Amino acid sequence: MSKKPKGGRRGQALTALLFLLPLLVFYGIYYLYSFVFLVKVSQQRVSLTFINAVDVGLENFRLVLTDPIFQTALLNTFLLAGVAILAGLSFGFVISVMLATGVRFRQTLYAIFLIPSLIPLSLFATVFGQMLETQDGMFNRMLRAIGLDALQQDWLTGSGSAYVAVAILLVYLVGLPIMYYTSDIPAANLDLVEAALLDGANAWQILRLMLFPLLRTTHITVILSVLLGSFRAFDVIYFSTGGAPGGRTNIVGVYIYNSTLGNDRVGYAAAAAVLVLVVALGVSAVQMFLMRKGSDRV
Repeated sequence: MSKKPKGGRRGQALTALLFLLPLLVFYGIYYLYSFVFLVKVSQQRVSLTFINAVDVGLENFRLVLTDPIFQTALLNTFLLAGVAILAGLSFGFVISVMLATGVRFRQTLYAIFLIPSLIPLSLFATVFGQMLETQDGMFNRMLRAIGLDALQQDWLTGSGSAYVAVAILLVYLVGLPIMYYTSDIPAANLDLVEAALLDGANAWQILRLMLFPLLRTTHITVILSVLLGSFRAFDVIYFSTGGAPGGRTNIVGVYIYNSTLGNDRVGYAAAAAVLVLVVALGVSAVQMFLMRKGSDRV
């Protein structure tokens, strides 16, 4: 086969760049302006009207960093992300392998686990919250119907049960990891798996010792994508627990939203948003580094 000349490739790249240039300029200006505006507001004491602003320097950042509620919200973000990551690497991976092997009712199972990740999370979280409502929630009514009244709880307002409820909600949202795995499993080197089968390896050994290591790059994608997604999980918490009890299940998105509700608090909320953005950009940088390193090893 004859190789395409380098000039042809360069011309194709230039043509693609020209088509993308208007979009790149638009997004560049939009994001640059938004970031500059956010940083400017974060150094002010100002209301939503953005008038009569008072410069306070780095005071807003100091207040945010020393606020125990912000620290709890940031910790919750990573803790809940850890739950979602663990669910993706375990349940998501196993379910994806089952779907890839042609299990019966494959399409039905795929829809069951994928649909919750495709519908608006605010709707899903609202329905979930109503199911766990103390008086008329379906779960407590079911317990009363079977005579287990003693097991009824304030699922969304108890300190421990609220964490469990959110964790269950996040575990059920494994559709995104399943999509990653089901798209990458066919591209893996399955010759090694076939050789292991011929050597007498059982299903658990193949799953743990063969398939899981083969999808190393996919694991990195799942981990960092879910971690970044946890910073955007405002609707999951806000429409289920609302941060109850007493803000203990807050994540950074809910914290920032609540911070804008007081007088002259927009600058404070902007400072919190800048700090969260810096953390998210750090996670994104790690993702790009690990993805490039993983692709070099393949």
